[in-house]
Amino acid sequence: MADPRQISSKDNPLLVRVRKLGADPGGYRRLGEVWLEGDHLCTAFVQRGGRALQAIVSAEGWSQPALRDLAAHAAAVAVVPPELMAGLSTLESPPRIGFVVATPTAPAITPDAPSVVLDRLQDAGNVGAVLRSASAFGFAQVIALKGTAALWSPKVLRAGMGAHFALRLVEGIEADALAALQVPLLATSSHAARAIHQVTLPWPCAWVLGHEGQGVAQGLQQRCAMALRIPQPGGEESLNVAAAAAVCLYESARQRTA
Repeated sequence: MADPRQISSKDNPLLVRVRKLGADPGGYRRLGEVWLEGDHLCTAFVQRGGRALQAIVSAEGWSQPALRDLAAHAAAVAVVPPELMAGLSTLESPPRIGFVVATPTAPAITPDAPSVVLDRLQDAGNVGAVLRSASAFGFAQVIALKGTAALWSPKVLRAGMGAHFALRLVEGIEADALAALQVPLLATSSHAARAIHQVTLPWPCAWVLGHEGQGVAQGLQQRCAMALRIPQPGGEESLNVAAAAAVCLYESARQRTA
């Protein structure tokens, strides 16, 4: 690895660009780069074979061999003082390392992949949590329809905890593009007659998760092969969409491995 570049000015073009990526959820689409904050995300990226365009390490972090080894997976390395690292972060405790990586090329839909479809989910924390569940329970593809929170935004990345790098992520498409899927669509409904654990779930399949307040759009609901109920004996009106996703994806995985 080449000697790191020392940066001491907040007006350095690299730092200006990273601050833009951190402040704008959709900035990665325009700038062609994604900002990964923290050693956990950077390590997950490297474990999936990724190589960063740029590593930025705090002076404190550079003194730690493990972080220097992690930074070696970038084409270039910059070391900055703690106050400049803090200026790149929206976290209460700024990370000691971050990667700038190329924005992944948007793939086409894989027709037969076990999938999760996000219909206009707004909350970045929910979207990231759904990605974590998808990866954990063996769903290979997540398809985000237009109106869903930007999948590679800093908040979704933090909530995803590295799940992004294990998934095929398709975003910004219209509902009609789901015609490319050759697996049955499944949705939940509190009014459904059958509970999720009372039916044999198809595999592979695509679970459709809807907007936090409005649910799945009516036209998309009509495309679903099944609408199933999640039993809630405690009497709550509905589950948070990320919690509902975990239940649905777990039940698919449970049945598949039983």
